[in-house]
Amino acid sequence: MINIIETSIPGVVIVEPKVFGDSRGYFLESWSQRDFDAAVRPVTFVQDNESKSSYGVVRGLHYQKGMYSQSKLVRVVSGTVLDVAVDIRRGSPWFGQHVACILSGENHRQFFVPRGFAHGFAVLSPEAVFQYKCDNPYAPEAEGAIAWDDPSLGIDWGIPEASVLLSEKDKHHPLLSEATDLFDYSVDYYAK
Repeated sequence: MINIIETSIPGVVIVEPKVFGDSRGYFLESWSQRDFDAAVRPVTFVQDNESKSSYGVVRGLHYQKGMYSQSKLVRVVSGTVLDVAVDIRRGSPWFGQHVACILSGENHRQFFVPRGFAHGFAVLSPEAVFQYKCDNPYAPEAEGAIAWDDPSLGIDWGIPEASVLLSEKDKHHPLLSEATDLFDYSVDYYAK
């Protein structure tokens, strides 16, 4: 049983699982194919990933191109992150706009990032364990990314810039206006 919170960009949603808690702790169903398909859209996830990061780490803004494009359902097991999805579908009424939400081990929220979006997150707690489901396997040859600090995106990552920790690769991504191999709003990237 899940609750869906619509965002300012159609298709990007926050998923709240029903949490059953008492003095012993809590129980929640973190994934149900039946409930997700009925509430959001049919998606078959094929890969689960997990990362652990410390305060100030920003990962993103990443995507996979073409036939390797991915939907992601992300959540935080412990700690707190700011999670961001950026619409990179040329021709979209929301092109270049983003949705950001707080995910934490406390709120148990999940964030669905559809195909056609770049994704990234910033760790706001001393440490965070981040999990995500993908509906297409990772393909290094299809990697794409845009700059996490592109001023045209207007993302407030919630971390002073001096405290941001990036991978060497994430320091050198193009601005959205310079990016190639973006998505086309008129194409259904879920069509088989």
